[in-house]
Amino acid sequence: MQVDRETGAAKVRAYRQRISEAGDREVLLRLPKETVTFLDDLKHRQRLRNRGQALLHLIEQVRKAAQQ
Repeated sequence: MQVDRETGAAKVRAYRQRISEAGDREVLLRLPKETVTFLDDLKHRQRLRNRGQALLHLIEQVRKAAQQ
Protein backbone atom coordinates (compact mmCIF):
# COMPACT_ATOMS: atom_id res chain seq x y z
CA MET A 1 0.00 0.00 0.00
CA GLN A 2 2.84 2.39 0.86
CA VAL A 3 4.47 1.74 -2.53
CA ASP A 4 1.21 2.64 -4.31
CA ARG A 5 1.03 5.95 -2.44
CA GLU A 6 4.64 6.77 -3.27
CA THR A 7 4.08 5.93 -6.93
CA GLY A 8 0.92 8.04 -6.98
CA ALA A 9 2.68 10.94 -5.26
CA ALA A 10 5.53 10.77 -7.78
CA LYS A 11 3.05 10.86 -10.66
CA VAL A 12 1.29 13.89 -9.18
CA ARG A 13 4.62 15.69 -8.69
CA ALA A 14 5.61 14.95 -12.29
CA TYR A 15 2.23 16.16 -13.56
CA ARG A 16 2.48 19.41 -11.60
CA GLN A 17 6.04 19.91 -12.83
CA ARG A 18 4.90 19.56 -16.46
CA ILE A 19 2.11 22.07 -15.85
CA SER A 20 4.55 24.51 -14.28
CA GLU A 21 7.05 24.12 -17.11
CA ALA A 22 4.26 24.92 -19.58
CA GLY A 23 3.69 28.20 -17.71
CA ASP A 24 0.35 27.14 -16.27
CA ARG A 25 -0.92 26.78 -12.71
CA GLU A 26 -3.36 24.34 -11.18
CA VAL A 27 -6.17 25.86 -9.10
CA LEU A 28 -8.80 24.14 -6.98
CA LEU A 29 -12.14 25.96 -6.95
CA ARG A 30 -15.14 25.53 -4.70
CA LEU A 31 -18.25 26.52 -6.67
CA PRO A 32 -22.01 26.22 -6.25
CA LYS A 33 -23.70 23.38 -8.16
CA GLU A 34 -25.47 25.88 -10.42
CA THR A 35 -22.14 27.36 -11.50
CA VAL A 36 -20.67 23.94 -12.23
CA THR A 37 -23.79 23.09 -14.26
CA PHE A 38 -23.37 26.36 -16.18
CA LEU A 39 -19.72 25.50 -16.91
CA ASP A 40 -20.72 22.01 -18.04
CA ASP A 41 -23.36 23.44 -20.38
CA LEU A 42 -20.85 25.91 -21.81
CA LYS A 43 -18.30 23.12 -22.19
CA HIS A 44 -20.75 21.05 -24.24
CA ARG A 45 -22.02 23.98 -26.34
CA GLN A 46 -18.51 25.15 -27.20
CA ARG A 47 -17.24 21.55 -27.60
CA LEU A 48 -14.50 22.12 -25.06
CA ARG A 49 -12.56 19.30 -23.41
CA ASN A 50 -13.02 20.27 -19.78
CA ARG A 51 -14.44 22.77 -17.28
CA GLY A 52 -11.12 24.57 -17.08
CA GLN A 53 -11.34 25.45 -20.75
CA ALA A 54 -14.91 26.65 -20.24
CA LEU A 55 -13.81 28.88 -17.38
CA LEU A 56 -10.88 30.19 -19.42
CA HIS A 57 -13.28 30.96 -22.28
CA LEU A 58 -15.43 33.06 -19.94
CA ILE A 59 -12.42 34.88 -18.53
CA GLU A 60 -11.20 35.72 -22.03
CA GLN A 61 -14.62 37.15 -22.91
CA VAL A 62 -14.57 39.34 -19.79
CA ARG A 63 -11.05 40.54 -20.63
CA LYS A 64 -12.12 41.50 -24.16
CA ALA A 65 -15.13 43.39 -22.83
CA ALA A 66 -13.00 45.19 -20.24
CA GLN A 67 -10.52 46.34 -22.90
CA GLN A 68 -13.20 47.99 -25.02
